[in-house]
Amino acid sequence: MSTYTDAMSRLREVLIAVDYRVDSVMEAITTAGQSDLERNHTVAACRALGQRTDRLATLIRLFILQQVVPSSQALAAIDVSGLAELGLITVQQDQVAAMVDIRPFLDESTQASGWVVSDHAASVDTRVVPPTTDHVLGMSPASVSLSQITPRHEVGAALDLGTGCGIQSLYLCEHARQVVATDLNPRALTMASLTFALNDVRVDARLGSLYEPVADEVFDLITTNPPFVIAPPSDKRLTYREAGLRSDDLMKAVIQQAGPRLAPGGSLHVLGNWAHVDGQPWENRLTQWVPAGCDAYFVERETLDPYEYIEIWLADAGWMGSPQYLTKYRQWLEYFGACGVRSVGLGWVTMVKSGSDSPRVVAEQWGHSVSQPVADDLQAHIRALDYADWSDHRILDQTWVLAPGVVQETLGPVGRQDPATVVLRRVDGLRRAVQVDYEFGGVLGACDGELTLAQIVAAVAHLSGTDLGGLADMVMPKFRQLVAQTWLTPTGASAEDHLAG
Repeated sequence: MSTYTDAMSRLREVLIAVDYRVDSVMEAITTAGQSDLERNHTVAACRALGQRTDRLATLIRLFILQQVVPSSQALAAIDVSGLAELGLITVQQDQVAAMVDIRPFLDESTQASGWVVSDHAASVDTRVVPPTTDHVLGMSPASVSLSQITPRHEVGAALDLGTGCGIQSLYLCEHARQVVATDLNPRALTMASLTFALNDVRVDARLGSLYEPVADEVFDLITTNPPFVIAPPSDKRLTYREAGLRSDDLMKAVIQQAGPRLAPGGSLHVLGNWAHVDGQPWENRLTQWVPAGCDAYFVERETLDPYEYIEIWLADAGWMGSPQYLTKYRQWLEYFGACGVRSVGLGWVTMVKSGSDSPRVVAEQWGHSVSQPVADDLQAHIRALDYADWSDHRILDQTWVLAPGVVQETLGPVGRQDPATVVLRRVDGLRRAVQVDYEFGGVLGACDGELTLAQIVAAVAHLSGTDLGGLADMVMPKFRQLVAQTWLTPTGASAEDHLAG
């Protein structure tokens, strides 16, 4: 066994022995401490640890809170010489400091747990310290969000494009037989390799840009949170967030170039952002990115004006409070103006290698709350395009099943027998809602796979005294829309289109 893997194996044994897991760390630093860390502050966690000097507290201070600890405490907790040889800690006189962040994680979907190795946050406790250009981020809200839009069904080969600290590969190892992780940043691959060794998982880590490291290989699943930030060109760009391409060209390349890398039926899942430019609807721009043979679903979760967007990323780069802040702000605004960027959309991309003659694309803004994980619902929206394209005759002759997780809400004056408004609401996925009248609600309520839609419409028309032709004309466009939104699936397809969760 090499020195590298041997040191990681010994560290893993220590982390297990002291229960360096999410629950134990949370108990030690308290909820307030965790919330404070999410805001890039350590004060609450430090106060919660108090005067503790046990092994768990020592690991938390070293690897999470960026504190130096006495050598005696470090020697009692970890293999100091082995980790120092790898450059993961430094020893100066009688004190030890960690050079990396090692943090426990818990997969809420499977309850699998482990640890992630990354760089320490650069500007903790308001220090004005811009991160290095090869800085490697650890776990973040973005990495959690990407895991939630990436499906967990078993696949053969999976690609973690732009792996960073390697967290997505850990998720993929739970349901993929082969995992390849790529990154342009050599330091990121080093951190990811430490993560893989610490968790004792096999991942094929490769250095290179975009899809270059995978040549002509194909994958059943590709997941990525690429360096999508739209920023002015710089010779000191932060590789974890900026690709150096114009505007949102990186996002375009990730999507366009994925087509040849996907196996039939394979899927791409992207967390990123895109520009809203003058003179062209954002939906039209993104539709043009989808390669032949694929279908895609774009969900814009948020739209930011240039000022808010720039302020977020200037703060992320550690420029808040620095003398260069306003200069960089103006440079960014000038760049946005040159690129025609009037706002920026942030959201999710799901693309499937469907074999379509021409790409079928749905793009919508959805800023409402959702029920995570949402991956299966996003893919169901693409599968639903097949059914929504059926002829009226075929839809009417089919038996349909209303999606599970639908509840009915009624609104109206107190004491009134009949509600003024009836709303059907999904409690899963995107948590859509639709207002229905008596007749249409009756049609949907009868979709249990027993009768064809034509039979249901006829029965509702008879019971309500409504003209059959008029009711059918009213039902069809609404029904087709709900089919496209995954409310309804044809009998026999419901098991596939409403996966677990």
